[in-house]
Amino acid sequence: MIGVFDRIARPLLRALDPETAHGMALNALKLAPLPNAPPDDEKLRVEAFGLTFPNPVGLAAGFDKNAEVTDPLFRLGFGFIEAGGVTLKAQPGNPRPRLFRLDADEGVINRLGLNSEGAEAVARRLAARSAGGIVGINIGANKDTADRAADYVACIGALARHVDFLTVNISSPNTPGLRNLQQANALDDLLARVVDARERAAIGSKPKPLLLKIAPDLTLGDLDDVVGVARRHRIDGMIVGNTTVTRPNLRDAAKAKEQGGLSGRPLFALSTRMLAETYVRAEGAFPLIGVGGVDSGAAAFAKIKAGASLIQLYSGLIFRGIGLIGAIKKDLLGFLRVGRLEQLADAIGRDAAAVTAEPWPT
Repeated sequence: MIGVFDRIARPLLRALDPETAHGMALNALKLAPLPNAPPDDEKLRVEAFGLTFPNPVGLAAGFDKNAEVTDPLFRLGFGFIEAGGVTLKAQPGNPRPRLFRLDADEGVINRLGLNSEGAEAVARRLAARSAGGIVGINIGANKDTADRAADYVACIGALARHVDFLTVNISSPNTPGLRNLQQANALDDLLARVVDARERAAIGSKPKPLLLKIAPDLTLGDLDDVVGVARRHRIDGMIVGNTTVTRPNLRDAAKAKEQGGLSGRPLFALSTRMLAETYVRAEGAFPLIGVGGVDSGAAAFAKIKAGASLIQLYSGLIFRGIGLIGAIKKDLLGFLRVGRLEQLADAIGRDAAAVTAEPWPT
């Protein structure tokens, strides 16, 4: 059923403006009678952040921004879903056009600007969920907010009880000044406040895991600071990384000039290098999620060997279709057999040191 849905829908969606196609994909997931995904092989199970993931393949933030289709998405075979990014107050984001497919590069540029229906609307949807599955929420700050840390604190208060983990997004390139929160002093203040908010939101129960999503464009000196601050505040994990503002050897020269963050295949080398650099600095203090250019089982396994306990994808679905999810899981099992590994945990970080010794990706 999923294969038929994919073969029919993907050519139609690719013929449309990218943002229109995205809206139609959301509507199709709401209406399509998709069967439940088959059970995952136990070798794909991952323990991270105090949670048990049935498989390591997650959907990155940006697809289901307003938590409209979290339950249908699990029927596609994802091990976890990250909804959002969500801002405290509703905001429209940047004017259209703001989403661009780079077909020759299998990449996407977006300058959506954290368009969101707001935390209150998203909280209502999450509270009404009927199915299981691990769901996280990616939170950001409103464009016009003076005290951005206060936005994150308020979002945690509104959303923590409805999700399994929280992601503090300080790395979107499309909200002016947001990436400044990655600077050591600003990050120290932010994490102190959001960790306190997470504890207060627990209301006597176990606090929800708190993750930090960073940009792949940090200098290694800045990365030292970010990881150091994250470790001091004992956050539960990091996501490496968001979209990049660099333009690495793109063939679609016209669209490459569009402002915004680049994702998809062109991001793979940079994001994987930053993942490995983060892994060696974290020294096992917390698990990492690797995202950026995952469009095959080989790419997913490379992320794991570079230090990821879990991986996420989004742009790969645009060019490979929803069959990509099952293909990655099948390939991961194959890599385990070839490597004579019992579980994915045996592969995490085994290539990280070697990746950090390679020439810097261009």
